[in-house]
Amino acid sequence: MIQLKHVRNGLTALAVTAMTASPALAHHPLGGGTPETFAHGVLSGIGHPMLGIDHFAFIVAMAFAAVAMGRLTTAPLAFLAASMIGVLFTYNGIAVPMIELMVAGSATLIGAIVLSGRQLSMPVALGLFAAAGLFHGAAYGGAIVGAESTPLLAYLGGLLITQYAIAYGAGTVAKLFWDGANAASVSLRVAGGVAAGVGFTFLFENIEGMIFPGVA
Repeated sequence: MIQLKHVRNGLTALAVTAMTASPALAHHPLGGGTPETFAHGVLSGIGHPMLGIDHFAFIVAMAFAAVAMGRLTTAPLAFLAASMIGVLFTYNGIAVPMIELMVAGSATLIGAIVLSGRQLSMPVALGLFAAAGLFHGAAYGGAIVGAESTPLLAYLGGLLITQYAIAYGAGTVAKLFWDGANAASVSLRVAGGVAAGVGFTFLFENIEGMIFPGVA
């Protein structure tokens, strides 16, 4: 039986995220403007995964899955590398289909896997993380289209550092405080469920928008 303390501990990292999640939340610290300087690029790269709650929820869920595998340091690298490719796809005008659906769906899927208590094998995890990274990166790329090379490189650097910091930080908290953070950890599974819920909120809104495009 799930004890109250496990639920409380499991929600610590994601409670605020879940309560404040809104699909209308701005993803860009520059208000949607194209970065024009190195500093703008860095700030935009830092802000996008922090302010984009769907991105944030996925990265945290990915960290929990990586912790359960005992691969916190290395497993997220597949996501990071693929996200850089996704950014460059969008920057160079290469269309990636169903970006928002896949971003929200990835957070829902990985969160649900953590909730289930299933431990992913390394090949499966790397495949899932890399596939998700391509779509997350394609979404990120919309913030840098039209920028010069200097802010582009700064943006990529900001994204890399911020995403890895979120993943490593969330995973470290889990390892330190949540029942050893193995796949069966109740706290870890509850937190994964919260991440899945956040992802599903965005997924549902995107699907609703496709079915009822005229509804605000």
